[in-house]
Amino acid sequence: MQYLSQEHLIGFENYKYSAKDTSPLSKYVMHPFWNAVVKWCPRTIAPNVLTFVGFLFTAANFVLLSFYDYYYYGASDQPPGDKYPPIPNWLWFLMALNHFLAHTLDGIDGKQARRTNTSSPLGELFDHGLDSWTAFFIPTCLWSVFGRHDYSITPWRFYFVVFNVLICFYTSHWEKYLTKVLFLPWGYDVSQVIIFVIYIVTGIYGTEFWKFELLPGVASGSMFEFMLYAGSLASSLPMSFYNIYCSYRDGTGKMLGFVEAVRPLWNPVLLFTLCTVWLMYSPTDIVDRDPRLFLYLIGVVFANINCRLIVSQMSSTRCELLNWQLLLMVVCVSVAFMLPVTEMFLLIVLSTVATAAHIHYGVQVVRQMCSHFHIQCFSIKDRID
Repeated sequence: MQYLSQEHLIGFENYKYSAKDTSPLSKYVMHPFWNAVVKWCPRTIAPNVLTFVGFLFTAANFVLLSFYDYYYYGASDQPPGDKYPPIPNWLWFLMALNHFLAHTLDGIDGKQARRTNTSSPLGELFDHGLDSWTAFFIPTCLWSVFGRHDYSITPWRFYFVVFNVLICFYTSHWEKYLTKVLFLPWGYDVSQVIIFVIYIVTGIYGTEFWKFELLPGVASGSMFEFMLYAGSLASSLPMSFYNIYCSYRDGTGKMLGFVEAVRPLWNPVLLFTLCTVWLMYSPTDIVDRDPRLFLYLIGVVFANINCRLIVSQMSSTRCELLNWQLLLMVVCVSVAFMLPVTEMFLLIVLSTVATAAHIHYGVQVVRQMCSHFHIQCFSIKDRID
C-alpha cells in the first residue's frame, strides 16, 4: 500500500527546511554542546540511525515503567498503592541516562546530516514523525515519579495533562502548516533538562522526595501538573498563535482562508471529544482501570494524525479532514457502551490495531520516500546523488 500520492512526492521535491530557534538555552548551551558531541560521531553513521536510536531510548523508558509500574501505583504508600512493589531507585538513574541520550541524539541528528551532506526531506519527516510518538512517551513516564494516588493527581486529571502536551505539540506543526516556518518553542529544551534533573533527584532520594505540600491542600503532584500546563498555555500556544497572526499580517505564510486554515484541527478536536465522552460515560471506568493502555491508545492515534499533518505541511498539500482510526474508535466505543463487558477487550483491540496501522504507515512512507529520492534510510554509503 502506498500512502503518498504523486502530488505529495512532487511537493517533497520542492520542499525547503525553514526553522527558527531563539531560545537562549538552546543558543548558548544546548547547541554548543551538540556541536561538540557530533564531532565524535563517525561520518559513516546515517543521521536517521541517530534519530531512531534516540527514539528507542525514550520508548525503552516507557517499556521499563510498564514493567515496574504498570498501574502507576509504584510511588504510592497508601492503599491500594501499598499492595504494589516500589520502583527501584536504580531505575531512575537508567531513566535519566536514556532521557539524556535521547535528547542528545535528537539534537545532533540534523547536525550529522549537514556535516555528511545527507540532508533530505526524509530526514526531517523521519525525525518529526518519531517525535510525534515521543510527545506521548515523555509525560507518561514522568507521571510515575509522582504516581496516581497520594500527593499526586488522578488519572482523570493526568488525561487532560497529556492532551495539553499533545495539543501543544500539534499546534507547532499546524503553525508551520500555515506559516511555512517551524518556530521551535522555548519550553522544549527547558523541560527536557528539568525532567533529567527530576529523574536524578528521584534516583538519589526515591519517590518519597516528592511527597509534600507546596501550600495547604496543594500537593507536589499539582506542581508537576502546573508545570506542564504553564509551559503550553503561558508560552508555547500564545507564541504559536502570534506567529500565525504575523504571517497573515505580513503575507509571508500560505494565506489560507479560515475554513482551510482550521481544517487540520478537526482530527485532534474529534479525538479529544471522543476520548472525553468515553471517559465520562465509561461503564467500567476505563481510565482508572487501565490508565497506561488508555493513554497509550491516545498517544499512538495522535502520532498518526500528527504524522499525516507533517506530510501535508512538508509537501504543501491539503491536509486530510478525517483520520479513519477515529471512525473505528467511534464504533468500538459505541459497542462498549452497549456491552460493558467488552470495554477492556475493545481497548486492547483498538490499541493493537492503532499501533500496527501507525507502524505500517510509517514504514511505507519511508520506503516511498527512499525509492523516490534514491536514498537509503539508514545508510550513507549507498546514497545516490
